[in-house]
Amino acid sequence: MTDNDSLFAAPPMAEQERMVEAVLFASAGPVTVRDLEQRLPHGCDPAEALMNLRARYEGRGVRIVRVGDAWAMRTAPDLGWLMQKETVETRKLSRAAIETLAIIAYHQPVTRAEIEEIRGVSVSRGTVDQLLEMEWIRFGRRKMTPGRPVTFVVTQVFLDHFGLENARDLPGLKELRAAGLLESRPAFGALPGATAADDEDEAPGQSELFED
Repeated sequence: MTDNDSLFAAPPMAEQERMVEAVLFASAGPVTVRDLEQRLPHGCDPAEALMNLRARYEGRGVRIVRVGDAWAMRTAPDLGWLMQKETVETRKLSRAAIETLAIIAYHQPVTRAEIEEIRGVSVSRGTVDQLLEMEWIRFGRRKMTPGRPVTFVVTQVFLDHFGLENARDLPGLKELRAAGLLESRPAFGALPGATAADDEDEAPGQSELFED
């Protein structure tokens, strides 16, 4: 190998893993393979480095996890209690926001009209704005129907908050009720087997979801 060849040779895989590890550790949010490709030297294989790191961190206090199409370092689920704060600031979601969020998560991409059809009542602008501000939903592609209505989908922030790799990992109706995120009686038609929604849109004091 000539000196010129060595200038363009990719670092050894062990060094690539160290680079990826450093980026994940320092990043405020999940990082995609494409992001890593742009940061690492030419010729590196961040996808392979990620797989190696994921295996190496298995069973450790910190894990390499997939969040949508990105990757991040996260505390092992069974050690999450060590990170709890004594005082927690909570944000309330109205029942309408919970139902709207669930419909989007389980039916995405979905339009406002489709959300209203499932719920049986109109969706206020404030409900959608709140979910957008929390960055739990975002605008998706416009639907190829008359009027080209915009659709809504959940975000990586939503997946990351609930520890999900993708929307297919969403819990079922029984799991949501067991976690206290739904009333014991069927509240809305967002999930398979649920009944139609009640006719309140922004009724306070009903089923509430709390965000840490």
